[in-house]
Amino acid sequence: MNIDWSNLTFAYTKTNTIVCASYKNGEWSSVESRKSDEISMNSYSASLHYGVECFEGLKAFNGKDGKIRIFRPDENFKRMKSSADYLGIECPSEEMFLDMVIRAVKENREFIPPYESRASLYIRPLLISLAPQLGVNSPSDSFFSIMVSPVGAYAGGLDNAAKGVIARQFDRAAPNGSGRFKVGGNYACSLYAGRQAAKEGYNAVLYLDPASHKFIDEFSSSNFFGIKGNTYVTPKSESVLPSITNKSLEQVAKDNGMTVERRQIPIEELASFEEVGECGTAVVITPVGQIDDKPSIEGKITKSYFYGDKNHCGPKSRKLYETITGIQYGEIEDKHGWCTIL
Repeated sequence: MNIDWSNLTFAYTKTNTIVCASYKNGEWSSVESRKSDEISMNSYSASLHYGVECFEGLKAFNGKDGKIRIFRPDENFKRMKSSADYLGIECPSEEMFLDMVIRAVKENREFIPPYESRASLYIRPLLISLAPQLGVNSPSDSFFSIMVSPVGAYAGGLDNAAKGVIARQFDRAAPNGSGRFKVGGNYACSLYAGRQAAKEGYNAVLYLDPASHKFIDEFSSSNFFGIKGNTYVTPKSESVLPSITNKSLEQVAKDNGMTVERRQIPIEELASFEEVGECGTAVVITPVGQIDDKPSIEGKITKSYFYGDKNHCGPKSRKLYETITGIQYGEIEDKHGWCTIL
């Protein structure tokens, strides 16, 4: 193994094993570890044809004290169970989910970046169907696997603010649809707008609520938050994925004496925020320095919103970021018991 820990990106790295189990005929198989990352599936799988699949993302960290910490895996189980129930596919129990996450981390321990690198081991639970199926129905089988890969930051970094554009002519999710579940189709829906935005020099796309296009929803793969004064504000919407990082940031904000508001955010309120950021497992926080409003992504700017210095994260966002990462790396007391310590 020859890895440059200081130069990690958010990319695939071959590790020792993936950990898997199958659900057939009403019961789960024993858990197995596989050295190959390849999965054999029937070409008629409902996951391939109809997008019947869900996944999760969480991380493990090498702490300051030499201990390994997995951040809030119980919350990832709850969200995967919700997604699986929505799709109508069998999900492993919480005990099985957590045991397999821990097993995958232990079997790939040497791929957890050292504490000094400030990088992490990304953990990807995946739930799909392998069996052949032609009709549009929930499959009776499930295949559950845990994959891991060492990663750096997904985008930007704390001191490289994103430049965003509002996607007025695109929706990431439908009203009363699958937006609040972590299913692959929701991410596929963001790809075209993302490519169009990149051509125009943007690296963040902000979606509005699909019902009225009057309120902020979320970024392509991250939740939105804004800070005004001593208040942390984030959207309340049925089409937004419930981010575990955002949930954690809300609690940390309260712990630091801030007021937290989860509510509808009118587009016009973008002008009143002092700091704006994207938040999620892969980034924790990416500050947003500018958001442009246009009738279309490739159209002329009608209004621009600016936040702080594009080369520096705002002070309150930085405090929240440092608190979350401090807990993850064992530098700050984990008073809420969020970390599973190995």
